[in-house]
Amino acid sequence: MKTTMHLISSLALSLLAGSVLAAVSPQEAAQLGSSLTPLGGERAGNADGSIPEWTGGLAKGAAAVDARGFLADPFAGEQPLFTITAQNLEQYRAKLSEGQLAMFQRYPGYSMPVYPSHRTAAVPAAINEAAKRSAVSTELVEGGNGLKNFADSRYYAFPIPQNGLEVVWNHITRYRGGNLRRSIVQATPQTNGDFTLVHFEDEVAMPTSMPDLDPAKAANALLFFKQRVTAPSRLAGNVLLVHDSLDQIKEPRMAWVYNAGQRRVRRAPQVAYDGPGTAADGLRTSDNFDMYNGAPNRYDWKLVGKRELYIPYNNFRIATPAVKYADILQAGHTNQDLARYELHRVWEVEATLKAGERNIYGKRRFFIDEDTWQIAVSEHYDGRGQLWRVGQAMLMQHYEVQAPVYAFEALYDVIVGRYLAIGMSNEEKRAVEYGTAASAIDFTPAALRNAGVR
Repeated sequence: MKTTMHLISSLALSLLAGSVLAAVSPQEAAQLGSSLTPLGGERAGNADGSIPEWTGGLAKGAAAVDARGFLADPFAGEQPLFTITAQNLEQYRAKLSEGQLAMFQRYPGYSMPVYPSHRTAAVPAAINEAAKRSAVSTELVEGGNGLKNFADSRYYAFPIPQNGLEVVWNHITRYRGGNLRRSIVQATPQTNGDFTLVHFEDEVAMPTSMPDLDPAKAANALLFFKQRVTAPSRLAGNVLLVHDSLDQIKEPRMAWVYNAGQRRVRRAPQVAYDGPGTAADGLRTSDNFDMYNGAPNRYDWKLVGKRELYIPYNNFRIATPAVKYADILQAGHTNQDLARYELHRVWEVEATLKAGERNIYGKRRFFIDEDTWQIAVSEHYDGRGQLWRVGQAMLMQHYEVQAPVYAFEALYDVIVGRYLAIGMSNEEKRAVEYGTAASAIDFTPAALRNAGVR
């Protein structure tokens, strides 16, 4: 009954999405850290105990960290409670999304091993405090294409969301560990399983951690992103630079690319919306990266409600150096024997393309983890309403830096039977480095030529 009432309440709020732009009251915000987690999840578990109470998340030192920064699995001794297969699918249908069900239909051998649920999400105390400030101050700009009164907090714009657009902004503004540098790979396996790896070096910088950033620029900056291709040789040296803003009406995304072959820097307006993803073989759009990113203005956003769903969670095992890329990447889909799913509560948000707008996806659906605001599962439909692509992010908690992160993300084309996986670092020299120094000058178009030196 409680879940039903919550859904009804969410549906009612979604109808007000066009008019509700205000922050919540201090009285409502007082729920954060009380009946709600500091980031806005329901603290209590569910009725049958299959989703436990949140008790603070995974603490620092929960397991070992090796010399290269790779995390040990704190749940290595656990076995699956059960495994969902095509044969027993009907038994679990109510807690699977349409896209997850489609994976079983497209791939008869597909499976989902389900483990005990652990609510491991935790962020530093300062980020919890920032979320509480956001709750009482942050508002959507007109049309929802940006944020105002958010610069003082910077994280989790709407921990007590009132509509679907606010839920999506929580994903966009979630804490990722601050400044970071990572070496990762991307693969787009053929239908027979053959693949070639594309190697990237990514850097993310937050405006609050760039001491030389012009204050006028910092006031409306969300984050800075730089990505350099290091292999294969035909792509090596190409660099992408993105500046994302808080108010994207006032200042839309700015992007540049450096082409190593031409030794030329140029503006890249295609790095947005449904522009092609870098070296993605046509298997993802620009806004598919990080499960969803960028301006939300081309869609109408509906908050469907909250539900319980089996989602990838605590995927430490698949991120360890003991697991090689060839172990993960298989024909059709990644190796599900290495995956871990758990039952968690998610926000369900549906996006419908506005009349007169253009995007290859006519409708999209996102399932966002209540504890981390990370999109765990996504569904993307073509202009005819046919399910086209299904995304899933392999959620895990970086317990040493207290950041909810992805082991990697994958996007499955259930029509042609191929997929893209990006974010794996198992065989790299180092795991993700957090707390890296960042200078504003290194995130300028003028710096791209030096960044692209092979």
